[in-house]
Amino acid sequence: MEIRQLKYFIAVAQEASFTRAAELVHISQPGISAQIRQLENDLGATLIDRSGRSAQLTAVGEVVLAHAKSVLSSMASLRQAVDEMNGLVRGKLVVGMVTACTVQPLFDALSGFHLAHPGVEISLREDDSAKLVEYVREGTVDLALIGAAQRAPEDLDGWQVISEPIVAAVPHAHPLAERDGVTLAELSAFPLVCLPEGTGIRATLDEASAALGLTPTIALEASAPGAVMHLAERGLGVAVLSASMTAHQKALTTVAITDADVPAVLALISAPTKSPALRELLLHCRQSFGEPTPAQAVASMSGT
Repeated sequence: MEIRQLKYFIAVAQEASFTRAAELVHISQPGISAQIRQLENDLGATLIDRSGRSAQLTAVGEVVLAHAKSVLSSMASLRQAVDEMNGLVRGKLVVGMVTACTVQPLFDALSGFHLAHPGVEISLREDDSAKLVEYVREGTVDLALIGAAQRAPEDLDGWQVISEPIVAAVPHAHPLAERDGVTLAELSAFPLVCLPEGTGIRATLDEASAALGLTPTIALEASAPGAVMHLAERGLGVAVLSASMTAHQKALTTVAITDADVPAVLALISAPTKSPALRELLLHCRQSFGEPTPAQAVASMSGT
């Protein structure tokens, strides 16, 4: 019995087809059939019923499938343990980031990691924060930079990069431009321009408003903070963004929202189970972002 035979057997069980399984594992159809026959001979039992139009597991095959998966899982754990002992980092990492992300420390961390470990393949996945959280939970994304309201998900590992208030941004001639602050109730009298649902900034606005029994009037949505500000510049509504997003622009006046007690949070999150490659990437992230501090300056929280 060989490990590759177990891999072939699992592929046939998953695909219910010798032909599709052969394509999946990059072997000829006669080749995979011969290997499965050899496995059956070694075990002394028929594992796959070939009498129908699809390849179906026999009762014995069902039992063997569970053990085969366990063996391959153990082999993966063994390989990971050896890699850790040898200090090897390889494999593939999927990194999630909020749409229109311009957070430089993340890019610096990815660059530093790539230079140190060129053998690890990195792929990026952009989406809104709510979806990225689910991707990390289900294991299709290893590490993600997300925006959230108040705090990052407590069931995932990670740390808060920045926590700051949401603010209103208006053209200089707007009635609110002369104000030092505005309440959410006062703000609700104006049409708002904001990021869409699923983003941390929008969740912060919605939660802070709901706590006061208010429902904000969202006139327009845009997925990038820059677009939100451009729309507000043209008088299409009051922009609601985080303080850092509006800090370096000159076309709008930033007005504090005095009773928005829910902070906007930018956080790095990852699943509890970590490969050696992911642990190395997290080290680079800590070096790039620095130790977590609530007031850490980030040039932009774009897309959070």
